[in-house]
Amino acid sequence: MKKQNPDRRKFLHGGFKAVGAAAGALALAAPARAAKAQTAKPAKMAKKAIYRPGEKPSPDAIFSAAIQYGNLLFVSGSGAQDLATHKVVEGPIQSQVRQCLENIKSVVEAAGSSMDRVLKCTVFLTDIANFGDMNAVYHGYFPAEPPARSTIAVKDLPGGSPVEIECIAYVG
Repeated sequence: MKKQNPDRRKFLHGGFKAVGAAAGALALAAPARAAKAQTAKPAKMAKKAIYRPGEKPSPDAIFSAAIQYGNLLFVSGSGAQDLATHKVVEGPIQSQVRQCLENIKSVVEAAGSSMDRVLKCTVFLTDIANFGDMNAVYHGYFPAEPPARSTIAVKDLPGGSPVEIECIAYVG
């Protein structure tokens, strides 16, 4: 049997300890660096409330008309209420859908964007039988390359509106 060199064994044993220590230090440092990278925000990425023309921020408000974050605009749901009277517009569902989309348009434009930059809409209808009429008016606002969309039937909507629409748009 061959006798091993004790100096070689000491060298290898010490080398493995050094490698283990280095690996441990890297393992501890890597999550800290990753966490720091995830929490660091670019300077221009700030949350900004968007208001309709003539609308002023109120400390009593429970939501904003929209929030812009970077180049994305998140528009709150808007019902068929006339912005001046705050009452649901009279007439058939087409008139009410048109009012919703005009309300959305006013917010999108206040943020410096346009309806052709709307990326996603969610439509809430209290009567899914109105889907076809809603779709006809909706198509007029998005004639080419319409945004992604979901339509959901709901029991009721705030303010007695039969329809509410929210969207996400691109600003830039």
